[in-house]
Amino acid sequence: MRVDEVTRCFRGPLCLAVLLLAKSALADDAEAWVRERIAEQRAALKARAAAADDSRADVAAVPQPNRGTALWRERAPDAGAPNFELPTSMSFAPLVKAVRPGVVNVSTTGAAATRSLGSGFVISAEGLVVTNNHVIERAAVIRVRLADGRQFEADVVGQDSATDLALLRLRGTRGAQLPSVFLGDSDKLEVGDWVVAIGNPFGLDMSVTHGIISARERVIGVSQFDDFIQTNALINPGNSGGPLFNLRGEVVGVTTAVISQGQGIGFAVPINLVKDLLPNLLVNGKPARAWLGINISEESDGSGRLPTITEVYPESPAQKAGLKTGDRIVAVNGRPAESYAQLLRRIALLVPGTQVKLKVLRAGRELEIEVTLIPRPSEAALASMPRLNPDAADRWGVKLAQAQQGVLIESIDREGRGAQAGLKEGDVIVEVNGQRVMSPNAVERAIANGSSEDVLLKVQRGSGSQLVAIHR
Repeated sequence: MRVDEVTRCFRGPLCLAVLLLAKSALADDAEAWVRERIAEQRAALKARAAAADDSRADVAAVPQPNRGTALWRERAPDAGAPNFELPTSMSFAPLVKAVRPGVVNVSTTGAAATRSLGSGFVISAEGLVVTNNHVIERAAVIRVRLADGRQFEADVVGQDSATDLALLRLRGTRGAQLPSVFLGDSDKLEVGDWVVAIGNPFGLDMSVTHGIISARERVIGVSQFDDFIQTNALINPGNSGGPLFNLRGEVVGVTTAVISQGQGIGFAVPINLVKDLLPNLLVNGKPARAWLGINISEESDGSGRLPTITEVYPESPAQKAGLKTGDRIVAVNGRPAESYAQLLRRIALLVPGTQVKLKVLRAGRELEIEVTLIPRPSEAALASMPRLNPDAADRWGVKLAQAQQGVLIESIDREGRGAQAGLKEGDVIVEVNGQRVMSPNAVERAIANGSSEDVLLKVQRGSGSQLVAIHR
């Protein structure tokens, strides 16, 4: 029925009957269209499943450090979840049935008979279980109960309070044929994606809730490694340490915290952060933080902010690999590093001795540099290290500060290199080697990008400007 027909209809006695008939026809057409689309999607999923190799070639086993067995399992990107199709209706039942066997209840007994309850999930047939550190940190005895009712005592393999993660190993699992979950890729999550949480809130075994990803990379003040997934899937006391699944049946987060004053505001540790940390916990028992040997700041390139090296420590992995002041780190092992916090997580959580590939921007060129990380020195050792790249302020004997039109020379050593070259207190540096500068870090980066041993500064002095040449 066209709009003009509906308009005319209002003027006639058969209006109501015609409209009712039109509404009924439209509803029938819409329902038929929806059913056709569902049938097409189911057919496509069945065709994909038929094309998949049943020999488990879709499983990627991630080896443990220095061992032959897998630490966790991952599915190939085009592989469906085992024993169920992706939901084509509003029921999550097939997904829940497939993944629930790998979810566990964690209960502990501590000093003075204190008890705590939490959740977790099995990641390997050897009986390795991931949970939250706060669930087991004061435990004298840890018991883990599987969905099928079997119960095992567990030992702590490793724990990290900064990320609130712990790795357990079940006792007496020889021949137990333990179920385990698949780990997914949390970097692929998007706000609005469906997720399913399974855990034991208030001791109620295997409770299931669902929701969406509300936000990513939330910082809630737990530690310098904050990188939480926010979700509105209900998370309550007892859910801690439990898995957050995507619709492929893969764990994409570890449920960790809630905001008690709010409703539908829960947080989970991204599974990619967990995967970075697991080898560290397995090898060292506690995180041995890896170290690159640089200081950085975040500098804008016009399209965003990137970690920019402002200092390289002598004899550090960075210095040995050839990293330089002014280099801008874009990615670590192919994963973006778009902020200081991201770069810190990409590096510090890895096992010392790990070799990483850095994508670096240097003077407009893109480089790939391999670096072997070492354990982070103590704060006292770092403070006593000589500086390999003292910044321009140190070299020239000036104190620099950001100003509205450039970089202000707040004070100057009358005997320093800057004073000898003709710089004066109150000068504003507006260009370095022809590049506009608006911060002390920008001055340092422009110097590092230059090829000459001399630096040409354009300085604003009073109402005029002049050029000053100074040895870098």
